[in-house]
This record gives sequence, structure tokens and C-alpha cells, in this order.
Amino acid sequence: MLQTIVTRSPDETHALGERWARGAKPGWIIGLVGDLGAGKTQLVKGIAKGLGITVRVQSPTFTLVHEYSGGRFPLYHLDLYRLENEAAIGSAGLDQYLDQRSGVSVIEWADRWPELDRLKQQTKCRYRFVQMEPVSEFERRISYEDFSA
Repeated sequence: MLQTIVTRSPDETHALGERWARGAKPGWIIGLVGDLGAGKTQLVKGIAKGLGITVRVQSPTFTLVHEYSGGRFPLYHLDLYRLENEAAIGSAGLDQYLDQRSGVSVIEWADRWPELDRLKQQTKCRYRFVQMEPVSEFERRISYEDFSA
């Protein structure tokens, strides 16, 4: 069932990520979709904090993946912005982050990876699809739906 939340500041977006992380289990995958500046990385920073990760979280736009440890379990933060199509994503070797069972994988620009759409039909993992839209300078409309376990 699609749910929608409006956050009114970057701090509220961050706090939403923290709340989500408190209920997270290893193997969870979160796919984020939204334009530049929609708040995706801010949400990921909150998820990291909610997992107990204390290092600074940065967007992995130029490295594709940042792996963070030191919390309840690892956070795998992927950013597909620089990958233009499914073939580029396939050759980047990112499939391992869909099958991992040790932490949480958060994937920015998830709409670029058709494999994530297929997760909506499977029952082997928990997948949260998140659409983020700026409403104003500080407000964000965050719609999400959970699939599988």
C-alpha cells in the first residue's frame, strides 16, 4: 500500500531515515527515485544514523558504492546517477548488493535499474520503493511502498 509523508525540512527528512533504520533488518533494500536535490542523500544520512553508523555519509556519485560499517549492521549506499542504462549497471557488478543478507542496501536513482522493478514481484527480500519530490525549497513529498517479506 502506497504511503505518503511530507517533510518540512532537511532535519525532518533525516529523522524519517532514522525511524526507518530502527526497524530495518539485514537484507533490506531501499530504492530511491527523485531529481537532484530531492533529499535522497539526506534520507540516507538518517538511515545511517539510525543504524548507529557514526562516520560521515557522502553521496557515492563518483564511486558508485560506499560501504559503511560500525553500526548494528552494514549500510551499502549505491548511486546509479552516472550509469546510463541497464548494460552499464550490469557491467558495474552491483548485483551482489541485491543478494546480500548482512546489511541494508540503499540505491539512489533506482529507476535506472530494471532489476529493482523485478524485486516487487519476488518474495525473497524486503524491498521499499521510495519516490521523493520537492514541494518547495524545504518540503519534500516522500511516497513509498513496501514489497515482499
